[in-house]
Amino acid sequence: MFVSKINDIKGIPVNMDSVKNVTKHVLVGPEQGWDGWVMRMFTLDDQGYSPRHSHPWPHINYFISGKGTLFLDGKEYPVEAGSTAFVPNNLEHQFINNGEEALQFICIVPEEGDK
Repeated sequence: MFVSKINDIKGIPVNMDSVKNVTKHVLVGPEQGWDGWVMRMFTLDDQGYSPRHSHPWPHINYFISGKGTLFLDGKEYPVEAGSTAFVPNNLEHQFINNGEEALQFICIVPEEGDK
């Protein structure tokens, strides 16, 4: 059993090439008893973005706040609070915050996707 609040979970700055103003919170995963899966929350602050990349696992996204763009397989999709997305494995994708408010979203991946 695991119960917590986002303010009690340490944010991890994402520091890598082609990333700007991104923080990750691991909400639930193997350490909390969910074997094989990880639910994270990403925050892309003002003008933040993730790298344009692909990988062999899919992920599921739910957008909590802000407005932005999901680049997926060569197309741009507007996203905002309440948007959902499924990103299949091996498709190029990127998350971009287009506004001044933080773009926050839940991202669920297989455990191998959170290494």
